[in-house]
Amino acid sequence: MDSCLPPENAVSDTSSNASSATPENLLKTPLHNLHVELGARMVPFAGYSMPVQYPAGLMAEHHHTRNAAGLFDVSHMGQLRLVGLDSAAALETLIPVDVIDLPVGKQRYGLLLNDDGGIIDDLMFFNRDYAHGGDLFVIVNGACKVGDIAHIQKKIGARCEVIPMPEMALMALQGPQAVTALQRLAPGVEKLVFMTGGRFTVAGCECFVTRSGYTGEDGFEISVHASQADTLARALLAQPEVKPVGLGARNSLRLEAGLCLYGNDIDTGTTPVEASLNWAIQKVRRTGGARAGGFPGAEKILAQLANPAAAVKRKRVGLVALERIPVRDHSALQSTDGAPMGEVTSGLLGPTINTPVAMGYVSPEFAAIGTRVNAIVRGKPVPMEVSVMPFVPNHYYRG
Repeated sequence: MDSCLPPENAVSDTSSNASSATPENLLKTPLHNLHVELGARMVPFAGYSMPVQYPAGLMAEHHHTRNAAGLFDVSHMGQLRLVGLDSAAALETLIPVDVIDLPVGKQRYGLLLNDDGGIIDDLMFFNRDYAHGGDLFVIVNGACKVGDIAHIQKKIGARCEVIPMPEMALMALQGPQAVTALQRLAPGVEKLVFMTGGRFTVAGCECFVTRSGYTGEDGFEISVHASQADTLARALLAQPEVKPVGLGARNSLRLEAGLCLYGNDIDTGTTPVEASLNWAIQKVRRTGGARAGGFPGAEKILAQLANPAAAVKRKRVGLVALERIPVRDHSALQSTDGAPMGEVTSGLLGPTINTPVAMGYVSPEFAAIGTRVNAIVRGKPVPMEVSVMPFVPNHYYRG
């Protein structure tokens, strides 16, 4: 989901015009001054000035998140509310996901699609009791939020209220000790399980908290009014388990977790089935389901689900290098006899496992686990093997 890039690429957001941004026209999150105070290296990203790393460095931040708790500023992402009795049914016309049956108090991953079944963006949505005066709370990627909100407003704005929330900041507290730190400030938050949430007062700040995140670790995402963001962040960082973490480690963490980066691993030219995101399409929206189809590109996507061997031309797979040579984004992939067959979309040396890992697209006949392929790095083949994902086991708390 969350668009983020490794340090060497952080100045050129592939899904926005961030590479043309100058310091004078960059937006700033409510935590900008705190990042500077903490010594962060700030870079243009999704039109914002964002911290790519702090003085401890990417590797230390990555390992700290895996072992303790890291605090991420993700306030560049878009938050919005869908209000009205028809909001769930309306949202189902834009995404191939079960919205209507999502229980109150629970969150789900979704995919905003174009008419050809390509992914406009991936998002998260939460049922805050829209049927009884609440709303559907939606979070979209920062680089896509202006277009996403306009698209949603155009398509379903006549059926429900579409209310952007630019006044809100967003933080992610991730890692095995995140719950220890957060429950000290918000007793009761430890009762949440993965993909649930609620309203909490955290260090005196009114927040909406979900037990979720994009690192593969247990953790929380915290929506708070911008006026209280600095107070909340400082209270969290005062906890002994918590350190600040930038976009660089966020990228390496999500790749080890096998999670897609919008603009790299998924885009408007990729369908959910090609992206191996079939799990995000519930049975009720598939052929034979009670509300089958009815979303953009449904005919194409349902055909790919029904007969992938005939309808799918490429598949997203995990790759592990068999030599200790990092394989970067956009490296070409070839069969062992030298035939072109795909491209790496995300790749780096996985800090947790100390092994080069990647995701990429290959022809379906090369997608089986254990298949050998070659990545071309500086003109030379690097042997890789198709691997299960995640590369590092996830640790979501399910109760």
